[in-house]
Amino acid sequence: MARLTSCKGLAALVTGASSGIGRALALRLGRDGARVALVARRAAELEALAAEIRGGGGEAIPLPGDVSDRSAAERIAARALREFGRVDVLFNNAGYGGHGPFLEWDLDDLERMMRVNYLGSVYLTRLLLPQMVERRTGWVVFVASVAGRIGTPEESAYAATKHAVVGLAEALSVEVEDAGVHVLTVCPGVVRTPFFDPEGLARLPPVARRGIVEPGELVDAVFDALARGRHELTFPRSLALGYVVKAIAPEFMRRQVKRVTIDAIARERETGRRRGGRR
Repeated sequence: MARLTSCKGLAALVTGASSGIGRALALRLGRDGARVALVARRAAELEALAAEIRGGGGEAIPLPGDVSDRSAAERIAARALREFGRVDVLFNNAGYGGHGPFLEWDLDDLERMMRVNYLGSVYLTRLLLPQMVERRTGWVVFVASVAGRIGTPEESAYAATKHAVVGLAEALSVEVEDAGVHVLTVCPGVVRTPFFDPEGLARLPPVARRGIVEPGELVDAVFDALARGRHELTFPRSLALGYVVKAIAPEFMRRQVKRVTIDAIARERETGRRRGGRR
């Protein structure tokens, strides 16, 4: 069991580092003494984050690029290996989502979401994993979602990408364990990031809105899981109860998901209509 108890001196790469969970991960790595490669499309935000990490005594390099582009992913991986000599820890965090009925979803966006959320993780893992296996040490973290374990209405496109990530991570964790590489699958619930804009929050059932966590809380839980050698983390941990209910009573779980989500969506739409009437 590979436990990550200290990041000092390690080389880490974080995708989706310009905001939200990725930014919080990068700041934590920098504080803990890791050398951090920052990956996202927004170069200015990466430069600012790198400067913040350096200002705190850490080491960071911005590597702007689109992980959904295979050629860009190859350039990013090559640059990280050239700058650091190796990558000890890979955080596959880049991703985005949306809310809406499947039949209204733009096909181009459906394809792009799968490329960013799933293939972006595939590309960088496939590019960086061989040197971890060769050195017989390394950690790969996949930031998935509870939506990757329990599909919810009007998040079909996003849920599909995260189900793919969960499947990849679970299989890979067994494949590379004996080669000294540890894989952690992270399934957050509702985290206060740009993913949940006011409209997205309004669609959530009340119980979900009450359970919103800050990115820093999730990051603390991630590093605790790595230190304990865990392979899966659902956060908040209480959400994992849903997996048990789904396994034991799938039809009951389906009805509950439908009841709480469809009701929340209906309330949000009704509120939107009333606001429209006041204009």
